[in-house]
Amino acid sequence: MILTDYVARAARYASFFLPAASPWPVIAAIPEILRAKLRALPTGYRLDGDIAVHETAEIEPGAVVKGPAIVGPHCFVASSAYLRGGVWLEENCIIGPGAELKTSLMFAGSKLAHFNFVGDSILGEGVNLEAGSIVANYRNEMANKRILIATPAGVVDTGLDKAGAVLGDRVRIGANAVIAPGAFLKPDTLIGRLQLVDQHPANAIPLRQE
Repeated sequence: MILTDYVARAARYASFFLPAASPWPVIAAIPEILRAKLRALPTGYRLDGDIAVHETAEIEPGAVVKGPAIVGPHCFVASSAYLRGGVWLEENCIIGPGAELKTSLMFAGSKLAHFNFVGDSILGEGVNLEAGSIVANYRNEMANKRILIATPAGVVDTGLDKAGAVLGDRVRIGANAVIAPGAFLKPDTLIGRLQLVDQHPANAIPLRQE
């Protein structure tokens, strides 16, 4: 799969993203990518160690942000939100109260309502997760933790034991829905409340690696 087919704005950051056509090397390298990006930020960012927050962004008291992290223009991080493991918010993003974002990239205008977990993922522009929805990143239930994905072209081996999802532009996830590790959703996909999306192949032998 090609990242820009799901997230159009990724094309603006070709050098930022290594540039990798597949999202899985990007996800694996997010902390290193952000540390490099911290050295070349435009004006308007306040830098504290390996955390950069734009002067127009707001982080409420009680939120926890662990570096490396870049919080872009006009973003909002609510009290009791938890950002860790390498997090990038492009602009106009919202992280609601009680939401946890781990090792992920969020493009412009994306939102976690509250009480969400999103791990090791890429969220396109205008993505919205309702309350309690989860993007899982680990196959706790399987002896083999490697993240595999069933696609029309065959089975993709991500090469990762921790990988969340690629949510294309304007994806909407309903309250208390669960996106299982390794899923990818096309732009404008709607997932209803309480639904499960799991693209792991049943009894599959990996055919290729991306």
